Amino acid sequence: MISPEFLLTSLIVVASPGTGVLYTLAAGLSRGSKASVVAAFGSTIGIVPHMAAAILGLAALLHTSAVAFQTFKYLGVAYLLYMAWKTLGERGPLSVDTDVGAPSALQMTVTGVLINILNPKLSIFFLAFLPQFVATDDPHPLGRMVELSAIFMLMTFVVFVIYGLFAAWLRDHVITRPRVLTWMRHSFAAAFVALSAKLATAER
Repeated sequence: MISPEFLLTSLIVVASPGTGVLYTLAAGLSRGSKASVVAAFGSTIGIVPHMAAAILGLAALLHTSAVAFQTFKYLGVAYLLYMAWKTLGERGPLSVDTDVGAPSALQMTVTGVLINILNPKLSIFFLAFLPQFVATDDPHPLGRMVELSAIFMLMTFVVFVIYGLFAAWLRDHVITRPRVLTWMRHSFAAAFVALSAKLATAER
């Protein structure tokens, strides 16, 4: 049986604004509901390596190795800054969907995966988070962690889709107002920069 504490904690973590939520909102605002679901899917898939690392104990390497952690961290910082720069452009995450130059579903999925995979704090979070909900006398602890991970991912996808669909609902009020769209581009770019700064100052 899944504990209510796990579900509540997972919901708080998933619903808290982060890079995945930000990317899904941008996709919904600029390209509609279908794109927001694709972005949510990519962002959710980006969690898989972190969960696998936690389950297999590989996240301990990031926790104990300063070089590994710093390398991974600054790759994530660089990618978030790249996303901020792209957001300000006409072909970035907040570019209005057109037949020419619009990213494919695969491109959007890859972007979503990279946004979450280049964050070493996620691996360390799951290393500390998942074991708390596995009983010490559980006969199949690995299976239990996989089960909890699957539930966490499902919750992530559902919450992200809700965020994205809400953004898509607001889309018509945004793309018909160039000034609002410009403000949104600058706001999302600033948010990506803020998240990169937060990651840059993160410690093990």
